[in-house]
This record gives sequence, structure tokens and C-alpha cells, in this order.
Amino acid sequence: MIAHLLPRTVVAVETFTDRPGETVFPGEADLIANAVDGRRREFITARRCAREALLRLGHPPAPIRPGPRREPVWPAGVVGSITHCAGYRAAAVGLATDIAALGIDAEPHGALPEGVLGSVTAVGDAGLLTDLARRDPTTHWDRLLFSAKESIYKAWYPLTHRWLGFEDASLTIDPATATFSGRLHVSGTRRDGGRDLRELHGRYAVAGGLVLTAVTVPE
Repeated sequence: MIAHLLPRTVVAVETFTDRPGETVFPGEADLIANAVDGRRREFITARRCAREALLRLGHPPAPIRPGPRREPVWPAGVVGSITHCAGYRAAAVGLATDIAALGIDAEPHGALPEGVLGSVTAVGDAGLLTDLARRDPTTHWDRLLFSAKESIYKAWYPLTHRWLGFEDASLTIDPATATFSGRLHVSGTRRDGGRDLRELHGRYAVAGGLVLTAVTVPE
């Protein structure tokens, strides 16, 4: 499902189930030492997806450790993203020579918990959601907005190493093309000297009880 939202140069691996009794990969046990069972299973499965994707790029299995914001640290020359939610785990990776950054996110297709929406909207988002709900009341647009901003952040952080709040990006969503864009309200200066980030673009899908979003930043 997630692969359809990404360029062909990106390798994506996904699964809807965990392997019963699967053990944590060597070198990652400390990362979930105190985690509850559900959290352990989603971590183990999502990391396995990431290693399978990396293997297709020619990288042997190895621990995937977190960085300062708990983002996955990929092998040199690789960019990627991991996501998991109830009933779904996925990872996507690509070569840094093909794509500068990517972010993926999966969420259950349901309304956001009460009280959350106000903390994830930026200027213009409320009007956008009202308009979208009027046109298509069957889609939980609030959850899609949340997921899109999660994918935006996952693509943003590796390039800037700076926090990006939900209020720092205003969205536009086009149901006709199943695409979205996030207009940034903060400086998008990149650490690698690439073109400043002013707007990030992505694609989405709503299917199988899930909301899936993906953002890519061209090289």
C-alpha cells in the first residue's frame, strides 16, 4: 500500500501482522527493555521491515539505532522512514543520491481523540477541514491532516535537525489527486546546503481502515 505513494527508486516493505514469538534483533534490546508487549511487537516487526528494505539496497542486517529525536539512524548514503500503528507496520528506504529525504506515516482511519485537533492545526487548517468534510464526510480529514504532518516532520528533521511543530506547517489537501502540501512558517535552511525547504509535498491513501501518507524531498 505505502509503495504506491513513493517514487520507484524507494524500497518499501510492509506487513499487517507480527510473527508470534519473534525476538528482538541483537543490538536493539535496550531500546524496548521496558516496553509493554504491544509496543515490543510493533517495534520488532517495523525494524524487521526496515532491514528487509535495506537488504534490497545491498545493506546486510544490522541494528537500527535511534538518533537524538528517536529518529532511525540509517547507513551512510541511505534515507528512510519507519511507521507502525494497530494492524500495520512499514518501512521505506532509498539512496541519498536519488532522494534527499522521505517520511511515511500510518494511522487508523478514525477521528482524532477528543481535544487533540486544536493542538495539531495551523493557520488555515480549520477552514480546510471544514471544506473537506462538507465535500466528503466519509473521510476522517482530521486524522489525515495529523498523519500528513507526521510524514512532513519525518522528512524535515533529517535535513534540518530542528524541531517542527504541528503549528509550523499549514496544509492544503487535494482529494482529486490524493496529494497534499505543507507550507512552512519557519526557516527551512538545510544542513546539507540544499535548497531551503519552504513547502513539502506528499501523497496519501485511505484504505483498509488505514490512513497512509508519504512525503518525499527530491535530491
